[in-house]
Amino acid sequence: MSGVQSGGQSGVGPICVGLIWAEARGGVIGLDGVMPWHVPEDLAHFKATTLGGSVVMGRKTWDSIPERFRPFAGRENIVVTRQADWSADGAHVAHSVTEAIALAASLTPGERVWVTGGAEIYRAVLAASDAFTVDRLEVTEIDDDVAGDTHAPTIDAAWHVETADPASDWHVSRSGLPYRFLRYARA
Repeated sequence: MSGVQSGGQSGVGPICVGLIWAEARGGVIGLDGVMPWHVPEDLAHFKATTLGGSVVMGRKTWDSIPERFRPFAGRENIVVTRQADWSADGAHVAHSVTEAIALAASLTPGERVWVTGGAEIYRAVLAASDAFTVDRLEVTEIDDDVAGDTHAPTIDAAWHVETADPASDWHVSRSGLPYRFLRYARA
């Protein structure tokens, strides 16, 4: 089992952290604060993967979610923000990714903590390797060229594809876009 004891969090145990996102060709994950595609099957996969645990996101990601879907039901929602006085119904507030991960682990002990974006939060979590270990990436690949101003983290040689669905080729969304689910683990 990978994961390490959270810095100073007694009783929490190993914290398993995963990052989850959907990306088009070139690693595009967003344009003007929203996903520039609609793949309902990806949204269902996101829900099934994160349900029952905690999700950590930046304030801009929170703001990009339509109000009727905030907070994500059946999950503890933790929002990372620099704004000292920020609050939102149904969301816990943290002021660093380390604080957010520790809070998430205490709210849903034994469950994987899912980091849901955006790009700045993904980078900060991957850089905070002294406090916890990211051991899984859940990536939905969208086989399409789209314009974007926000990109996913680079998946380097430290990762390998553990499962691919489908194993070869692509699913085709009800919206017409080809997509597939890839689960990465540390190599």
